[in-house]
Amino acid sequence: MKEFFTQRIKRGIVRRLNNLKIASVAREVARRESQSNGAPVVFFKASTGIDDLSWNSGFHLLASWAFRLQGIPVAYFACNAGMSKCVLGTNRDNPHKEMPCKSCVMQSKALYAGVPKLTVDGGRQTAVNWFDFQRDSELASRISSLSISELSTFHFHDLPLGALCLPGLRWVLRIHHLNDDENTRYLLREYILSAWSVARKFSKFLDQTDPRAVVVFNGQFFPEATARYIAQKRGLRVITHEVGLQPATAYFTDGEATAYPIHIPDEFELNDEQNKRLDAYLAKRFQGDFTMAGIKFWADMKGLDETFLQKAAGFRQIVPIFTNVIFDTSQPHANTVFEDMFDWLDMTLEVIKENPDTLFVIRAHPDELRVRKSSRETVEGWVANRGAEKEANVVFVSPRETLSSYELIQKSKFVMVYNSTIGLEASIMGAAVLCAGRARFTQYPTVFFPQTIEDVRRKMEEFLAAENIEVPAEFKRNARRFLYYQLYRTSLPFGDFLEPSVRTTQTKLKSFELDELMQSESLKVILDGVLGGKDFLLDE
Repeated sequence: MKEFFTQRIKRGIVRRLNNLKIASVAREVARRESQSNGAPVVFFKASTGIDDLSWNSGFHLLASWAFRLQGIPVAYFACNAGMSKCVLGTNRDNPHKEMPCKSCVMQSKALYAGVPKLTVDGGRQTAVNWFDFQRDSELASRISSLSISELSTFHFHDLPLGALCLPGLRWVLRIHHLNDDENTRYLLREYILSAWSVARKFSKFLDQTDPRAVVVFNGQFFPEATARYIAQKRGLRVITHEVGLQPATAYFTDGEATAYPIHIPDEFELNDEQNKRLDAYLAKRFQGDFTMAGIKFWADMKGLDETFLQKAAGFRQIVPIFTNVIFDTSQPHANTVFEDMFDWLDMTLEVIKENPDTLFVIRAHPDELRVRKSSRETVEGWVANRGAEKEANVVFVSPRETLSSYELIQKSKFVMVYNSTIGLEASIMGAAVLCAGRARFTQYPTVFFPQTIEDVRRKMEEFLAAENIEVPAEFKRNARRFLYYQLYRTSLPFGDFLEPSVRTTQTKLKSFELDELMQSESLKVILDGVLGGKDFLLDE
């Protein structure tokens, strides 16, 4: 307990010092930026960071500074208690708990310190539009008695408010199958009311600014998803961003950042130097030496122990089943074949029972139990509810275990995944991979990805019966090309300007000169991408 309070005090001190530093640099940016009468670029992020600087807040801030220092006007759409309930501010154990708006707005004011007014159509207006919340009584009345199912598909004035709010609700509750209880209905109602308020405010903001482009965080949580939807309906270009695959990197795209659309030229092949670079990364990855968004999942990766090997020796073949976390499997673009990951697991269990000579290893993702973000609908729970572990040919690897997935792949007949990155890595290792959900890497032929439930089952049964599985050579080639692009072309480094904070999932500003920011290759890529329509890719 003492350590907890010590860490909390340390975080508070670091946060205050960081915000003072940010405000100081922000004022220097304001002093140095040149006046411009061109159309502004809009920046909006209400769903990343509350009182600490998140990595995505850092990317948002530095990119907007680079635009302003280049003489490109920026207009910020900033939340000032602008939602009755927001995603990050929601307390899933107490949905009615007051929102932490005060500390959030305080941090935003540090980010936007000293921002000058814009010149639009010959007039001057503020470049920071602080929007508040306005409850619509007609909308509130219409949704007051709706069920979860009805709320999820609810439209209002041609806006699919229910669908726009679902990803954020599932993320914060860490549940895919939402309970139709009053707490869940209450949250979804408030999200819908808040999304509608954001929609009206953002529409008016676009009328006033007439921007050349809109840059938003993620595009999945309802504030940014609503803004993106409205901007795209007007024909405006919308860029979304997320954390990149490398530490302290960002990913910017015209598409959905979480879907990771990448255009790789057909003629691109890795040369010797690029192959060595990728192999060096993979060697570390296969030892568990990597982080994602500041989280190190495999600090103590263990090999397959003697108990497991003795059990496996009693079976004809091994098939690992790699699952994923709720938010990654609940995003709208993931479930193109099955309704959800658990629907896939139910089908898989039926086949497991028909194949007692095969050892199936069901692997839960370690992120299911992440501190402060643990899942409530889990693979561990599914295993218990379905009695899957009682099957003699099933081994369940809980999220607490650090068993090496890579050693498991090496001993397997083939590999099953929903949409986890391990599928891409297994393809690189030469394994046959049967994928059931749309993943980042399925945009290229990297795995076996049947497009109907019946075909997934048929392919699974075919693989189980086959003496050998022939894997197309293009799978491994495309997997390596895709991963190389993710690591070294799309992941834009910000490590010269940001470093991990007390919590590694948060960041703080380094000391640097603004001229260094202007010379940053990453910022040049973002500027060229937004202003010139180029791909957001680093040069080789």
